[in-house]
Amino acid sequence: MTICLVLSRYALAWGYGEMKLDVGEISDNRFGLVRHLNLDYDVSYLAERYKSREEWSKRAVELREQVLGAAGLLPTPEKRPLNARIFGKIDHGDYTVEKCYFESYPGFYCTGNLYRPKSPGRHPGVLNTHGHWPEGRLVNNDNSSIPGRAANLAKQGYVVFSYDMVGYNDSRQVRIPYKPTGLPEKHDALGNRRCRLWGISLGGLQTWNSIRAVDFLQSLPDVDPDRIAITGASGGGTQTFLLTAADPRVAVAAPVVMVSHTMQGGCRCENPPNLRIDTNNVEITATAAPRPLFLVAATGDWTKDTPEVEFPAIRSIYKLFGAEDRVGCVRFEAPHNYNKDSREAVYSFFGRWLPEKPLPQPVKEQPVEVDDNKDLLCFPDGKLPEGALGPDEIVNRLIKDSELQLEANRPKDAAGLERFRKLYEPALRRALSIPSTVNAQAEERGTSNLDEAAVTKLVIRDGVRGAEIPALLFEARRSGGSSTDPKGVVLMVHEHGKAAILNTPADKACLELLVERGYRVLAIDAFNTGEHVAPKDAPVRDYDKDFFDTYNRTDVAERVYDILLALDWLQSRRLQIALVGQGKAGLWCLLARPFSSKVERLVVDAAGIDTSTDEALLDDFYVPCLRRAGDFRTAAALAAPGDLFIHNTQGKFDTSWAESVYKAAGRSGALKTMDRPAAAAEIARWIREGD
Repeated sequence: MTICLVLSRYALAWGYGEMKLDVGEISDNRFGLVRHLNLDYDVSYLAERYKSREEWSKRAVELREQVLGAAGLLPTPEKRPLNARIFGKIDHGDYTVEKCYFESYPGFYCTGNLYRPKSPGRHPGVLNTHGHWPEGRLVNNDNSSIPGRAANLAKQGYVVFSYDMVGYNDSRQVRIPYKPTGLPEKHDALGNRRCRLWGISLGGLQTWNSIRAVDFLQSLPDVDPDRIAITGASGGGTQTFLLTAADPRVAVAAPVVMVSHTMQGGCRCENPPNLRIDTNNVEITATAAPRPLFLVAATGDWTKDTPEVEFPAIRSIYKLFGAEDRVGCVRFEAPHNYNKDSREAVYSFFGRWLPEKPLPQPVKEQPVEVDDNKDLLCFPDGKLPEGALGPDEIVNRLIKDSELQLEANRPKDAAGLERFRKLYEPALRRALSIPSTVNAQAEERGTSNLDEAAVTKLVIRDGVRGAEIPALLFEARRSGGSSTDPKGVVLMVHEHGKAAILNTPADKACLELLVERGYRVLAIDAFNTGEHVAPKDAPVRDYDKDFFDTYNRTDVAERVYDILLALDWLQSRRLQIALVGQGKAGLWCLLARPFSSKVERLVVDAAGIDTSTDEALLDDFYVPCLRRAGDFRTAAALAAPGDLFIHNTQGKFDTSWAESVYKAAGRSGALKTMDRPAAAAEIARWIREGD
C-alpha cells in the first residue's frame, strides 16, 4: 500500500476553517498508567497466553533481545582478551581460595574470588553473586554468607567465582550508592539521560560482567564449559535471572528472594532502561525454560507469594516443554535472606542437576573457615591496576567502541546490507520497544461530504495496549458523490498533529495536491500531539525519576508505535502506501520505516536537526539506547532499498550514511536528499513517481 496525507486545492471550498475536525473523546490507556517497580503485576497471563512451545520460544527470543538491548549489548560488543590474573592462593585442604580479576572491557575490571575443589578432573562452574548488603561479596552473618556459600559449593565439587557487583569491595571504578527509589543524580556518570541514550548503565555493566564471567569460568582448565550455573539473592537474584535470560550457556539457575510479581528491584543496577517494557521479572525468569530453575522465597519480603503466584506461572511455561520436573520452589519463614536453610535448598537442587552423578539428597552445609577480608580483597590497599578507567573514561570508551562497531559494519555491498540488518534491526527494534505484532482496528465517527471531497473522522486503536489515535481520512469524490478509485494512500504525520497540517500553508498545499491527484490521505495525532494529549489528572511522565524508562516508552517511542499502528490499519485497505513526516515527525517516520515493509515511499523532513551531537536527541528525540542502536543512520540503512526522500537537512542532518548504504545496495536513485525544505509539488511528485 502507499499512504500519503495532503490537503488539496478544494480545501477552501470544503471550508476547513469552519469544520470541527476533532474526532471526539478518546480513551488511551497509556495516559492512565505509568508503570513502575512496585506495581502488582498479574502474571497469570503466562499460562493463558502461551499455548504451545513454539509460541513461547518466539517470545523467549524477544525477551532475550530485550534484556541484551536494555543492557546496551545489541549488537554484542567485541569480546577482547580477559587478561585474567589469579593469585594469592589459600589452601583449605579439600579446596582453595584465590583472588582474581579480569578486564570485561579494556580498562574496566571484574573482581572477586575463585574457590576450587582440589579433586582432579573438570568440574561444574558456579557464578556466585551478592545482593545489596553493605559488605558485598564479603558478607558473612546468619542472614547471608557469601564466602560460606562459595566454600561449601567448592567442597561439593564446583569451581566457584564469587564476584563483585559494580561499586562494591574491589570494584571501585564506579561508585554509585544504592538508592531504593532509584532517582538518578544529575551528574551521575552512569545514571544520566545521555548515558541511557547510549545504552550505558550500571545494570548494563553488571550484565556484561556476568557474561564475561561465564567466559572466564569456561576458560579455566578445571571447568566443564557445558555445566555453568548461577545463584544469588536480592540484587544478586536479579543478576541471576537476567544472565540466565541473556546467555544460553547458563545451564542451571537459582535466583533467591527476588522473583516477584509485586517488586521488580529498587536499585539502578536492576533497572537499565527499556528492560521491563511490556514485561516483568516473572516472565523474564521464565526464559530459563527448559533449563533447571530453582526459586527460593521468604515470608518476610516481596517473594512471600511465590508458591501460589510466581511459581505456577513459570511452571506453566515448563509444562510446554514437558519439563515440569526441572523447575522447583521453596519458601522459608524468614526475612529477606540467603540464610543456611536457603543455601542448603540450593545445594540440593544443584546437586541434582550439575554433577555428572547426582549428589546424595539432601545436601547439607558443612562448617568452613571464612578467610579474613584482607586475604580475600584483590586490592586491599585500594590501588587499582595501571590503566584502570574512571567513570567518565568508561562512558567515553563505551561510546567510542559503539561508534567503531557501527562504522565497521557499514554496508559496502548488498551482502553487507543484509549482515547489517541482522545485527542492527534487533538493536533498533529493542531501543524503540517495537512489539512483535500490531493489530489495528478503526472506528468511524462521522463523514462530511464537501463538494468533491470527503473527510472521515476515525479513531484507530489496538486490542492489546489500549492505544487510541485520532485520525482524519481525506479522499476526493466524483461529482456524483461516489468515491474515486484511489491511486494509493498516504499517511501524513505532523509534529503538532493533524490540525497543524491544515494550518501550515506548505503542509496544507501538499495535502491538497495529493488529494487532487487521486490519493487518499490519512492524518493522525500521534501520541501527545494535537487532540491526543494527556488529561490534566494523568500521571506525570518524568523520564528522570523512578526508572520511568525502564518500564515505559518515551513519547517518541510511543509516536513511532502510533505510526506503525496507523500503517497496519492502512495495509488492510490493499493500496500502495507512502509515508510523509513533517517537522520533527519526519524523523519519527524514519524510525518507524524499518518495521513496516508495506511502505513503498518515505518522505522525511529532517527539520534541520544537528546529528553531530547528542543535544537534539536528548531534547526532542529521547529514546534510551537509540544512539547505541545507530540512531537515524541505522533507520536510514534499514529503509534501503525502498524509496527515501530526506529534505530540510540544512547541512546539519547527516545523510552520508544513507547515501553510502543506498550506493552499496545499488539503489542510489531511490534516495533523494535536499538541504532546504521541499515544496508541496516536490513531495507530491516524489510520491507520484512511485506509481
